[in-house]
Amino acid sequence: MAALPTAIIPILLGVETPDFFDLDAPETRPQGPAAYARPAGGIWAAGERIAWVSGLVLALSSFMDWYAGSGVGVKLAVIGWHTGVLGKLVFFVGLAVVALVAFREAGFELPPTFPESLLVLALGALGLIFVLIRLISIPDAVLPADGRGIGIYISLLAALGVVFGGLLRAAEEL
Repeated sequence: MAALPTAIIPILLGVETPDFFDLDAPETRPQGPAAYARPAGGIWAAGERIAWVSGLVLALSSFMDWYAGSGVGVKLAVIGWHTGVLGKLVFFVGLAVVALVAFREAGFELPPTFPESLLVLALGALGLIFVLIRLISIPDAVLPADGRGIGIYISLLAALGVVFGGLLRAAEEL
């Protein structure tokens, strides 16, 4: 059986092909900000969701126990907020990520020359550096708390989540 030319198949099936060179056709492409929005699916669409959930957990983790220890008859747990300036900065970095996503959902957009994904990525890296500093060195002000609590590890995972969310959002924008 001989193969039919590809131009004959739509005619036999009764399918009308569009005329791509019709110059009188009206422009159907949306104008303005909607022209640049493209729907994303799968894991790539999860970048914004991962970023704001991780930012929220990062902000709340500064109120979890970062250090634990025991003294003479006393068990001690120190929350991240009481570990100095870095504990407070971790809270504000997480809060900034949540606020950035909330502003975007409210309709406020950053200029196109300053991608939002890079700002989320930078905030996540900053939060990660702050948490790593507190993970490596225990401040003298919280002694006799000589061990690390679960809250600092939650902060570490949340900061990594913000970085990962920023990377996924950067991949969405490409």
